[in-house]
Amino acid sequence: MLSQLWRDKLDVVFPRSCVHCGGLAENGRFRHLCLTCEMQLLVVRAPHCSTCGHPYFGETEINRLCQHCEELEPEFSQGKTAILLKGPGRSLVHALKYHHALHVVGDITRLMSEAPGYADYVKGAVLVPVPLHPRKLRERRYNQSLLLAECAVRAAAGHARVEELLRRVVDTDSQTHYDRAARQKNLKNAFALAPGAAINPGQRYLLVDDVFTTGSTLNACATVLRRAGVLSLDAVTFGHG
Repeated sequence: MLSQLWRDKLDVVFPRSCVHCGGLAENGRFRHLCLTCEMQLLVVRAPHCSTCGHPYFGETEINRLCQHCEELEPEFSQGKTAILLKGPGRSLVHALKYHHALHVVGDITRLMSEAPGYADYVKGAVLVPVPLHPRKLRERRYNQSLLLAECAVRAAAGHARVEELLRRVVDTDSQTHYDRAARQKNLKNAFALAPGAAINPGQRYLLVDDVFTTGSTLNACATVLRRAGVLSLDAVTFGHG
C-alpha cells in the first residue's frame, strides 16, 4: 500500500509517458502504455505453434510447424511466447533492452500473467536465462533475459525458480541482421555450462530469452544443456518476431 501511494505521488509530479507513442500513460492497466497503445498489444492465444509459440491464424493442422520453425531442428521440446513483437509490444522490449528502462518490468510481468497459459507453462520449472557475454553485461549493466526470467517467476506466483546455468564464452556480433544460417554459424560454441552448474535429470528446465526470431540462440543454449544431461527442456520468450 505504501509503495502504491509513493508511486501515485510520483505520478502527480512526474506524469508517466507511454513508451510507444510518448503520450500520457494513465487510467489503463499498464503503467507505461497509454490506453490507445494498450489496445494494440497482440497477446498470443491458442492455437499457436508448439515449437516457437507463434499464433496460427485460420484453420491449421494439429502439430504442424509454423513458417518460423520449418527449417529449425529444435534441441528443446516445445516453446511459448506471451506477445507478438509489433507496435507497443516491440517498444516495451526495446525500452528494456536498449534504453535501460527497468521500470517497464512491472508491465511485462502483467502481460506474462495475462497471456493465456503462460504462467501455468512456467510453473514448476527451473528457468535458465540466456547469458550475455561479460563485455556486453558490463556495457548494459544487466541481462534482460535474467530480468524476464524473474518476471516469469512472479507471473507464476513464485512457483518456479531461476538458475544461471550457462555462460557466454564467445563475444558474438549482434544477431539482428543475420539470417538463420548465419546466426547458427555465428553462435557455434558461443555458450558453455557455467562453473559449478549442477544438473538434475529429473527436473524440467526452461530456457528464457527476450525474443524468438529464428530460434538459433535458444538452440545453441539447448545443445549445451542437453550435453550436460538435461532431459526435460523447453523454451519460453516474452515476444516473438
